Amino acid sequence: MPVEVGDLAPDFTLADQNNQPVSLSSFKGDKNVLVVFYPLAFSGVCSGELCALRDDLPRFQNDRVQILTISVDSFFVHRVWADQEGFDFPLLSDFWPHGAVAQSYGVFDEQKGSARRGTFLVDTEGVVRWKVVTELGVARSATDYASALAALES
Repeated sequence: MPVEVGDLAPDFTLADQNNQPVSLSSFKGDKNVLVVFYPLAFSGVCSGELCALRDDLPRFQNDRVQILTISVDSFFVHRVWADQEGFDFPLLSDFWPHGAVAQSYGVFDEQKGSARRGTFLVDTEGVVRWKVVTELGVARSATDYASALAALES
């Protein structure tokens, strides 16, 4: 069952590109979290989306907001991609059990074996306040993320 606006966001702990554990719950009471699922590293649309976040990082990751990106790629793949693209935000590996976190959010594509493009804005209390889910080839808009963050803060 997909996670909907108003639901408590499923907690998770996943390894980042440095193989360090990162938990959604570690931001509770402190920061809103932009949870960004993407299918696969190094793909064109995924690169474009994450580079847009990188290029305007202070708007999406600051003292009020944390970005957590998630795919089924291993942390080894994420390390190379982060180094190549200069990503300074967590790239989390939902590698094993394969896609379990994406499944808990309702954005895992069983036929493709990867996450669909899903973004969830989780507030400081752990509640989903905004979401968008698109198909594999359809990019999400960083402008929409900024609008959702602005609405949450107003």
